[in-house]
Amino acid sequence: MRKESLPSIIAPQQRARWKNDRDGIWTLDGAFLDAIPTRSILTTLWDQPRWLEAYHLYDQRGSELFEQICELPEYYLTRTENSILEAEAATIIAAAPVECIVELGAGYSKKTIHLLTEQLRQRHKGIFAPIDVSRSGLLASRDALKRDFPRLEFHGLHARYEEGFTSIDQAVPTLFVFLGSTIGNFNHSELPRFFKNFSQAMGPDDYLLLGADRLKDVAVLEKAYDDSQGLTAQFILNVFIHINRLLDSNFNTEKMRYHAQFNSEWQQIEMYAVAAETHEVHFPNVETSFNWKRDERILVEISRKFDSLRLQEQLRFFDLTPVDHFTDPDEWFSVLLFKKQC
Repeated sequence: MRKESLPSIIAPQQRARWKNDRDGIWTLDGAFLDAIPTRSILTTLWDQPRWLEAYHLYDQRGSELFEQICELPEYYLTRTENSILEAEAATIIAAAPVECIVELGAGYSKKTIHLLTEQLRQRHKGIFAPIDVSRSGLLASRDALKRDFPRLEFHGLHARYEEGFTSIDQAVPTLFVFLGSTIGNFNHSELPRFFKNFSQAMGPDDYLLLGADRLKDVAVLEKAYDDSQGLTAQFILNVFIHINRLLDSNFNTEKMRYHAQFNSEWQQIEMYAVAAETHEVHFPNVETSFNWKRDERILVEISRKFDSLRLQEQLRFFDLTPVDHFTDPDEWFSVLLFKKQC
């Protein structure tokens, strides 16, 4: 088999860390991205109150469920953001003269197609480098790109966000794309830490395209995260099936229920697993357990909602200068373009 050469977008000092996983897919040498670290799970489950980091949701089944959620009539985020990108892709690409588009948490990259189409139309070439912990999502993106955009280079990075973006060569003009209001999953301490590290990793000719969900009627928000088909409930509770598989624990989804609510003080949707009855949860690999009491909640995911102007001002402190702001007719969602200020 021909050994694939390392993509030029990888920074020289990072190249020794990456290896060819499959055709067009690269992964960190020695990284076990499909194994969730025990410490990451246990330290948050023993916190007060108990919670989990959102990335634990995206095993194979979780990724598939989220794709189905994106098609739900109640879940306005995906179709609204997609309509903005479809309408404004030409303006965005013209304003960001780059060689490479890097998408963080790319999934199946369905919305990014609008940007890739304009990159090819305006510049006749380019590189697409999605970053994701889901290998299946990267493979689907790769196959779609080869079919629909054969003139674009594809380099999928099988990694977490920071492992991926810190490996991109700062000399390559890059548009980083962070869609789906995924920043809403960061709590109030995680968001500034993330953008501090992200800004430091950006080069002088780099841009950021950021999707952010906006504040709106609470009924609309809560319905989007508690759909009539129960897919969001399956998605949230599936994380415990994933944890059982990894840690040999005994979470029982029959003994828990899903609850979502809007926290007006923190301006965020909160998604919980709630114990329907008291039961003991064991982790035999580390010889520990806890008593999950009836009605006690575990916070599995948050989705913060933003004032777009305040968010733009906040990111100025991370040397990200607002370039443009795109929204829908109802002003439900914002797509924000920033330039790295050196």
